[in-house]
Amino acid sequence: MRLHYELSGPENAPVLVLGSSLGTTSSLWEPQLPVLHEFFRVLRYDHRGHGGSPTATGPFTIDDLGDDVLELTDSLGVERFSYCGLSLGGMIGMWLAGHAPERVDRLALCCTTASFPSPQPWRDRAATVRESGTAAIADAVVGRWFTHAMADRDPDLVEGYRDALAGVDAESYAGICDALAVLDLEPLLPAIQAPTVVIAAAQDEATPTEFLRVIAEAIPDAELYVVGDAAHLANVEAADAVSVILHGHLTTAGAR
Repeated sequence: MRLHYELSGPENAPVLVLGSSLGTTSSLWEPQLPVLHEFFRVLRYDHRGHGGSPTATGPFTIDDLGDDVLELTDSLGVERFSYCGLSLGGMIGMWLAGHAPERVDRLALCCTTASFPSPQPWRDRAATVRESGTAAIADAVVGRWFTHAMADRDPDLVEGYRDALAGVDAESYAGICDALAVLDLEPLLPAIQAPTVVIAAAQDEATPTEFLRVIAEAIPDAELYVVGDAAHLANVEAADAVSVILHGHLTTAGAR
């Protein structure tokens, strides 16, 4: 599985890998690029069946999705990198930091979780998508990505994310839902060695603050920040606040 990717920023700078959420593409991180390009060679990628990446037939596991990133970085000759991920991207980040600690320098986890209370919602979503396509769940899902205030303020932006989700390959999306149904990264968290920042959004219904607090309390010395006036895609809705946190952590955290 050779993922579609984009490399940008200074060629000789340290590499920062950015992982997006389920249903979005690497363009999710465009609000942070001006800040991150000052210090990093930024590697953004698309998950299976998203954006320019090839489609795949599920079910998958989080191991498969983490291996995709390791194979991509290997193919580019990137031995060590920092990693920042939102939602699914954050789950992959935890997997990478737990399974390949020698590869991950610094870690940032945004609006994500190490496990879900029940597998059934993901199994139900996978079944719906396999039967009716990603357009069938787009309104409900994107409705949790942004606050009502954001939807009123910038309806074109929200509609763009809805259209992008509706364009994701159904089987690839459903296969990732299968992986999330059985997700359990909590046993890995105490062994994560990379300096870690955890960012929650106060109005995030998809991964509430308590999910992020579990992660921050389990990873040694992790710091937790909660940004207000934002829902699940906090890096878009609270772009400046998230950029400041990422800049402070990724450019100053030292190795343990």
